[in-house]
Amino acid sequence: MARDVEKELLPYKSVLLLQGPKGLFFYKLGKYLKSLGKKVYKVNFNGGDLITYPDFKNSYNFTDKFEKFRKFLENLIDEKKIDLVLMYGDYKPYHKFAIEVCKDYQIGWYVFEEGYIRPHYITMEKWGVNGFSNIPRDPQFYLNLPNFEIPEPKPNEFRFSKRALSSFLHYLFLELLRWKFPHYKPYKNYFPYVPYLLCLLRGVIRKQIYKITEKPIFSLLTGELKKRYFLVPLQVFNDSQVLLHSEYNSVGEFIEEVLESFSKHALKEHFIVFKHHPVDRGFVCYKKLIKNLAEKFGIKGRVFYVHDLHLPTLIKNSLGVVMINSTVGLQALYHNIPVKAMGRAIYDIPGLTFQGELKDFWKDPGTIDRKLFKKFYNYVVKTTQLNGSFWGRFPFE
Repeated sequence: MARDVEKELLPYKSVLLLQGPKGLFFYKLGKYLKSLGKKVYKVNFNGGDLITYPDFKNSYNFTDKFEKFRKFLENLIDEKKIDLVLMYGDYKPYHKFAIEVCKDYQIGWYVFEEGYIRPHYITMEKWGVNGFSNIPRDPQFYLNLPNFEIPEPKPNEFRFSKRALSSFLHYLFLELLRWKFPHYKPYKNYFPYVPYLLCLLRGVIRKQIYKITEKPIFSLLTGELKKRYFLVPLQVFNDSQVLLHSEYNSVGEFIEEVLESFSKHALKEHFIVFKHHPVDRGFVCYKKLIKNLAEKFGIKGRVFYVHDLHLPTLIKNSLGVVMINSTVGLQALYHNIPVKAMGRAIYDIPGLTFQGELKDFWKDPGTIDRKLFKKFYNYVVKTTQLNGSFWGRFPFE
């Protein structure tokens, strides 16, 4: 049973696009919506938005102060009779305002985001994503659903080079056209253009180094230490999932809590592996922090910190996975590996994830209700996912 987005969008006639993912995805989306007979308009917030949406006739540049955005949006909705708003991410300051306006005007909105189910999906969800999602958290809801199957996904044809080029151009024109958008308010910690490029370059260099230096660790984790370690996938340092949907102020704070708990409650013959997020490779490094904490808690020889090892293999060879609320949790559940979510996650449901305290997870991580997981997985794909990529195959082709 495939998702029918065209049918979902049938009631809407006039669509407003806010900020999209870096690149041409929203421009392609606008053309697709026009092919369905809808009127489509776009708001640009910075030079990066402007250059990647060349339909200037139906675009509006918001160049005023942040506090003026609500009135700007209300006027645009009234003038163009907007009945649907689409955006990438519901955590950005402008988008938070937009959602409030949508509620006041009783009009629809969908949020795009990286896929819950990866790698072949992206998220397009009504009313909000992640911690703001309306996905039911009651296991009985899914168990009561009739059985249905979902189509096998096509390859998403994602290209990292395409994503990197999109980011490069976005930030380049954000800087070049800053005079045109002097009041633009970025949604999270913003790297000035030159340091950002240097971080990207550092990430590329580190990736090549890790390919060589981490080979012995990979052999160890898939050999002697197979099923003797817990995996901890780290999230991006300024991930909205961490900042908005958990009690942690930073990824470092999470690392410390996990290591202290592991040192006190895990079996002495078990190990722990921290997996760095690939997008963060050139921006932050937790090597010193993890080393110091391992020494502090007396577990120096039982802690690994890796960057570019094959994630599915690490998951399948682990005893369990601990994360804040990363979508890696869904990958682990897919491979029947126990999960402990330390933040608010759509999949943190009794029967799927470990519901006890972290200290108890190390010794008895529990099991996964496979029937529940299949029904949950199929429901999420059917109602929130699109088979495609922001930087690969367009999902509406």
